[in-house]
Amino acid sequence: MIAPARRAAFEVVRRVFEEESYADRAFTAAAENLSSGDRALAQRLAYGTVQRVRTIDYGIEEIGKRPVAKLDIPVRASLRLAAYQLAWTAEPVHAVANDAVELVRSAKLERAVPFTNAVVRRLGRSMRGLVASLPPGPLRESYPDWIYETWVRDFGIDEAFELMEAQNEPPELVVRSADPVGEPTDVPGAWRVDRIDPVDLASGRVWPQSRGSQVAALVLGSQPDERILDGCAAPGGKTAMLQGAVTAVELHPGRSRELEANLKRQRRTNVTVVNGDLRELAADGFDRALIDAPCSGLGVLARRPDLRWRAQPLAELQSELLAATAARVRPGGTIVYSVCTLNRDENEAVVDASGLEVESLADEWPQFRHPTRPEFLLTTPHRHGTTGFFIARLRKW
Repeated sequence: MIAPARRAAFEVVRRVFEEESYADRAFTAAAENLSSGDRALAQRLAYGTVQRVRTIDYGIEEIGKRPVAKLDIPVRASLRLAAYQLAWTAEPVHAVANDAVELVRSAKLERAVPFTNAVVRRLGRSMRGLVASLPPGPLRESYPDWIYETWVRDFGIDEAFELMEAQNEPPELVVRSADPVGEPTDVPGAWRVDRIDPVDLASGRVWPQSRGSQVAALVLGSQPDERILDGCAAPGGKTAMLQGAVTAVELHPGRSRELEANLKRQRRTNVTVVNGDLRELAADGFDRALIDAPCSGLGVLARRPDLRWRAQPLAELQSELLAATAARVRPGGTIVYSVCTLNRDENEAVVDASGLEVESLADEWPQFRHPTRPEFLLTTPHRHGTTGFFIARLRKW
């Protein structure tokens, strides 16, 4: 019998790499009927395998002596899951091998069972040592070369290694709440917790949101008597933190509906949701605006295990959205540009090209001061233990 958690993890791995599904959505479907314990285990196995797949595939090919691309889909998914467990968990080889074989057998690939069993046994003897023998770099930490090269350019080789290691570890769990619900942090209203109470979440008493994300909304400084624009608003964590009469724009219909539902749960009645393209928004004259632009997401790779394999820089789109935001703010108005990525091409370069006046944030949030451009903020996983956010506050004249 296949352990329920491993079967669910197998389905997630298969769907992410064979059907291009998003890991979180695939996991939600696969784990629907699991107990809380099995659900936690399945998530750890599935997400870990997706994160580490570059290293895993290297190990399978070196130890198993077969190109991963030529394996049958169920065999490939089964071996990937097995290799993760054997290199990064304490699961015994016999249990991993038994489940790997049964997963292949359940896919009606009896002919592949002996091969699967033999490779898993060899992985059990050699996978952990092979990983340990790899030199520090993107192969050992399982990142695309371009992400590693970007971080070496922007932070230096030592910090690039630290960033890769940090984003292979589970991130801290932080919620936003007006009430004390856990350990206080260096961000007002942000509480570090061990778990999220589903009752508190359903009632809107707490909202899962990293410290970096919360800072981006706080920096705007919205006031009750102001008109506020939130340019790329879903899922709504930052939107719900804004005061004043808020217009929240979201391009995608499904995410727009999600935004409305999340705001309703948090009892936010000061927000009007607009489903449309910010660049075509008719309204203008806003006092302040937040543009949390789409990006490569290099600051949230720990939370989104498949993103490193999909990510791409979006500097051109970000420049367009920042310009569209500025055009809708009154003269003298404030704009906050934020992105959850660690890539200067999408961060300071976009701001530098905007022609907007920069307001320094160095004295307001000294702990998050950008290391080379102190007028900006840069939260990072390896320095601050939170998601990576670039934040700039700008003035339009």
